[in-house]
Amino acid sequence: MNRPRLHELYNQEIRAALQKQLGLSNVMQTPRLAKIVVNVGVKEAVSNSKVLATVEGVITRIAGQKPIRTLARKSIAGFKLREGMPIGVQVTLRRKNMWEFLDRLLNTALPKMRDFQGVSNKLDGRGNYNLGMKDWGIFPEVDYGVSEKAFGLNITFHTTAKTNEHGLALLKSFGMPFRI
Repeated sequence: MNRPRLHELYNQEIRAALQKQLGLSNVMQTPRLAKIVVNVGVKEAVSNSKVLATVEGVITRIAGQKPIRTLARKSIAGFKLREGMPIGVQVTLRRKNMWEFLDRLLNTALPKMRDFQGVSNKLDGRGNYNLGMKDWGIFPEVDYGVSEKAFGLNITFHTTAKTNEHGLALLKSFGMPFRI
């Protein structure tokens, strides 16, 4: 079985370098990527349920696996939203799909962003990172004629790091282009 390129790089070079850089005594203490979650909220799904099917198809091509529909937790009359209505899609990537998605994101999608200055270096306090994108058109898998509207998406990187410094070091070692 072929391992993804970034996974091989992590196991052979990055892991040992991180252990040395962070001053950890055991190689098992080094932070690693646990999962990546891609989430898209679709407010148009309240009035037009066909939009959600289109978004599902695009996220399937981007992530490499079929997403699940997320449902509204509460009814909000002002938004004509009822509890249990499908309102978005989400996909959790692990193992091979996770590594291939990360490779495509870092080497193909992010450099394609217009006027790209780097991503924010704020983590959540526990070593996890959220990346919000305004347009899914930066991914090469997206056909521009599929939808008349481009949706934004949220990408969450869950790591085994205990602190922000360890999580930041892990993401930097993969080549995440943080702002200076």
